[in-house]
Amino acid sequence: MAHPTLSTFDQAMSLLSYREHASKELFTKLKTKGHAEEDIRDVIERLTEMNYLNDERFAEVFVRSKISRSLGAYRILQELSQKGITSEIAKQAISNADIDWFELAKQTRERKFGEDASKDQKEKAKQSRYLQYKGFNFEQIKYAMKSSQ
Repeated sequence: MAHPTLSTFDQAMSLLSYREHASKELFTKLKTKGHAEEDIRDVIERLTEMNYLNDERFAEVFVRSKISRSLGAYRILQELSQKGITSEIAKQAISNADIDWFELAKQTRERKFGEDASKDQKEKAKQSRYLQYKGFNFEQIKYAMKSSQ
């Protein structure tokens, strides 16, 4: 059931006061709080017109946040997709991020496993899987592994 004293708009503004949200994410949160879907759609449209809700801005903030946590582009794309951001907006936000993905992969590997290169194939495979999990592509992983040798 909806909060008895907060309208859908007020509830949405309250959520947006904490951090940026994607439209889909805000819709889901308001729905779980018991607001009617039609009211939610109207509020989202109104907030978008007022520029309080902007998926492009959310995507750019989200990308910066995830880069600071050493995540690669593939993982960030996946998470943005889960938040309801279109692939076009997500790819644009990632390309707008001024980041060298190869160096980020290298730094991520060094932070987790140290600067010394491992000669052990099992250890190399473990490091490679870790970087893959973090969202780096094959070329970036290859660079990170090679530059440590």
